[in-house]
Amino acid sequence: MKRLCALLTAAVMTVICAANVCAVNTRPAQTDISAKAAVLIEASTGTVIWGKCENKRLPMASTTKIMTTVLTLESGDLDTEFVVDSEAVMTEGSSMGLREGDIVSKRDLCIGMLLPSGNDAANCAAVRVGGSRESFADMMNAKAAKLGLNSTHFVTPSGLHDDDHYSTASDMALLAAYALKNPDFRKICSSKSMKLTFGNPPYNRWLTNTNKLLSRYDGCIGVKTGFTDEAGRCLVSAAERNGITLVCVTLNAPDDWNDHEKLLDYGFSVTERTELGEKCFAVQTAGGDKDSISLVTSRNITVPKINGKTPDVTFSAAVPQIVYAPVIKGEELGKLTVLSGGRVIDEIPLISAEELYQVSGDGYKPSLFDRTVDYFKELIFR
Repeated sequence: MKRLCALLTAAVMTVICAANVCAVNTRPAQTDISAKAAVLIEASTGTVIWGKCENKRLPMASTTKIMTTVLTLESGDLDTEFVVDSEAVMTEGSSMGLREGDIVSKRDLCIGMLLPSGNDAANCAAVRVGGSRESFADMMNAKAAKLGLNSTHFVTPSGLHDDDHYSTASDMALLAAYALKNPDFRKICSSKSMKLTFGNPPYNRWLTNTNKLLSRYDGCIGVKTGFTDEAGRCLVSAAERNGITLVCVTLNAPDDWNDHEKLLDYGFSVTERTELGEKCFAVQTAGGDKDSISLVTSRNITVPKINGKTPDVTFSAAVPQIVYAPVIKGEELGKLTVLSGGRVIDEIPLISAEELYQVSGDGYKPSLFDRTVDYFKELIFR
């Protein structure tokens, strides 16, 4: 009897596990997702894994602050402190708590935009970087055009509603994939909370991220929430597992948290990394004990395989025409860019696969110690 019960239990568990696997691998139906528009992409290639009205123009609320933060970070000089614009802090909606006369840095404002979704932070950043909110909107649209976001138009830095302020799920996904390449953006948007010091006089305070997926979803690394009455609930998320990064966007989604979990689960069930091996290049040398040396990729080339399909890729190598001795094995001397459809999906250092000894006119070959000293001298005095 005990054996029969054990066999029945095992059979039931097998059926349950099979059902769970099937559920994860099942492509969500359009009706399974509450959003008016949604998309799921693989971040490096931009490949669309799942979509629903992904090219429909809609308001995107505070997910706008992804672009505002990108431009602020790329403007540089992030830690110089300044007094906020007195008019810019006067705004409705969500806030990081700025008041007239407060002393902040642009980094503070970026944190204030991405965590508590401060409209005050977005306005202050726009004035600081662009001179005015109107001029900054021009910068936002110029950047959108450069990134190929052809169905996006910005009017406000915060995402407060305007009939001419809109985007698509697809455009917002591509924008987020671009933003995540910035280490500062990535660090901020993946933080559940951060400690800042600002004000007048400045004092310590904690800001909390509004993105619940950082706690709810394993591997979530951001990105940004949004809401207005006109736009509804908007959410851009990103998650990483096993070397794969997925970006998900929902616009006007009453059940956005669950929408993203379903889509991300599906995405990870149909994507994996596949290795393409390494690349090797021969480079001419001067002043050494051989005429050429080999440069190899510092790691194997890997690309995402989606639904069993490996993307077509091309390679572009940046290597010196001539390498001068001495060279230490493993020294970085170039870069290999991996592209898919003209889009950069990876950049890998090219390193020397061998040593190149410096040879004097009389054929003398310096010792390893002498070559190491010469190498560090070159680094210091280069």
